[in-house]
Amino acid sequence: MRRVLVTGGAGFLGSHLCDRLIAQGYDVLCVDNFFTGSKLNIQHLLRHPNFELLRHDVTFPLYVEVDQIFNLACPASPIHYQHDPVQTTKTSVHGAINMLGLAKRVKARILQASTSEVYGDPEVHPQTENYWGRVNPIGIRACYDEGKRCAETLFFDYWRQHRLEIKVVRIFNTYGPRMHLNDGRVVSNFIVQALKGEPITLYGDGTQTRSFCYVDDLIEGIMRMMDSPKEFTGPVNLGNTEELSMMELAEKVLSVTGSKSQIIFQPSPQDDPQRRKPDIALAKQHLGWLPQIPLEDGLKETVSYFRHILKGSGFRR
Repeated sequence: MRRVLVTGGAGFLGSHLCDRLIAQGYDVLCVDNFFTGSKLNIQHLLRHPNFELLRHDVTFPLYVEVDQIFNLACPASPIHYQHDPVQTTKTSVHGAINMLGLAKRVKARILQASTSEVYGDPEVHPQTENYWGRVNPIGIRACYDEGKRCAETLFFDYWRQHRLEIKVVRIFNTYGPRMHLNDGRVVSNFIVQALKGEPITLYGDGTQTRSFCYVDDLIEGIMRMMDSPKEFTGPVNLGNTEELSMMELAEKVLSVTGSKSQIIFQPSPQDDPQRRKPDIALAKQHLGWLPQIPLEDGLKETVSYFRHILKGSGFRR
């Protein structure tokens, strides 16, 4: 039985990845410091004989024996990663160093969850993996953007210097059940505001665009990347190519929720990218991967999840 380590395993993406690994018969060690992760996300796995949970911060070394490592640990929403920006950078950089050191010691294959934020506010559209990005290294988002860029640097240096088997995926906007209720990201913000009957807050003029990938599609891409031939290191973009404006997203959320919330406008945050859309030609070619779940279907599942969460928190409209 293959033993797999998932850092950030109690988070939004990590918990879905743990589900998938357990379903496929892996022995899973889930590591999380619970800054943004939640035991509720993995509660259904706690009694499974192939699942083990360890509270640990990846900025400290970890001594375990595993065959594969998925390094997902890092807060991913601006509200959370800007709360303690120094710790965010340490999580990406020290976390990468510690997990790469572990992988080198036990000769494990290791995958880094990088991000579309390495492209910054891009001048190239859609973004291809050979685009070097346009990131502000001293801005308020840099702790996340530059932390992930440095993690990628470390991964490729370990590959060149130590011939470590690495995989790097650049994850574009992902949504679905288990998103944090108050993470400040646009999909969760819009849905929670709509369900509460509060005004939907649009930052900027609403014309900025994103592409949203449902979590199940993303996890399928991550699994395929880990199992791809060792010569294919990436980085590879994983995301949906259906681009829509924030205004269009707000209107879709209002339609799915049946909410009568009004749309209000606020100033755009500093360094907020104007357009974001992945070129996924590499993922198609090397992984045979394409997102399958339409936005409206994914939104219905996500809205259902947040209805349940709000009901459990005592919210009554």
